[in-house]
Amino acid sequence: MRINRGGPAAAGLALCLGALIACNASAEPSGGDGGTVNPPTAGGQASGAPEEDGKDPASGGSSALDGKVIVIDPGHNGGNAAHPSEINKQVKIGNGTKACDTTGTSTNDGYGEHAFTWDVSNRLAKLLRAGGAKVTLTRKNDKGVGPCITERAAIGNRLKADAAVSIHADGSSASGHGFHIIEPIAVGRNSGMVPRSAELGKALRDSYRAGTGIPYSNYLGDNAIDRRNDLGGLNLSTVPKVFIECGNMRNKGDAAKLSSAPFRQRIAESLAKGIETYLT
Repeated sequence: MRINRGGPAAAGLALCLGALIACNASAEPSGGDGGTVNPPTAGGQASGAPEEDGKDPASGGSSALDGKVIVIDPGHNGGNAAHPSEINKQVKIGNGTKACDTTGTSTNDGYGEHAFTWDVSNRLAKLLRAGGAKVTLTRKNDKGVGPCITERAAIGNRLKADAAVSIHADGSSASGHGFHIIEPIAVGRNSGMVPRSAELGKALRDSYRAGTGIPYSNYLGDNAIDRRNDLGGLNLSTVPKVFIECGNMRNKGDAAKLSSAPFRQRIAESLAKGIETYLT
């Protein structure tokens, strides 16, 4: 995520994850654009209606995900770069103004952050729906523009999401490697969700580290936790929400992992476990 800083189981899911790992080849996306085969549609429209879960009612069992409303925010969008006037429009973020959205970063080989976040988000949505959750993505595809950071936050608020996660990858210097979680700082309307967001952040951090093996960031955050008050997606959220920078796309080692479809499946599985842990 390239943005300027302005200031300081539950057997059901375990079975699902195991099946996905065993059939990983069929779970990989086709083509070279990081898309998924028949990706789930996003519910991030004006109505904000969540997608129904994909769980078979006759299968029995339950998990912490059953009936939970989860919003996944795939950072950026594939059409942003071609529409600078739209994404550069200033919007209010609760304690100032910021650009509507940004283009994001990419690996040195040209794999875009927007494609990475879209792929991981769809993989994650599939896992969560299989566990009984109702999942909404904040954008419909990887060819559009935006939505603005204000709308990304508003979707979670309208749905009264039990948890919201914004998926990103960083674009720091090549020597920087590892992942980190970004948690909110109270700036007004988001103050009530800050404690729960910290719980969500810790659950995701621990699960991500255990599931992917990617180390804590060596350039930002304290034990992979960074707290910020300059991100509209956090400032304007009234539901528990965090960002995750899944690695540094400008670091050769991180980039190789993030560019791998099988590894992106591991990322999604790790995030799904973290969300379930948080909701338990």
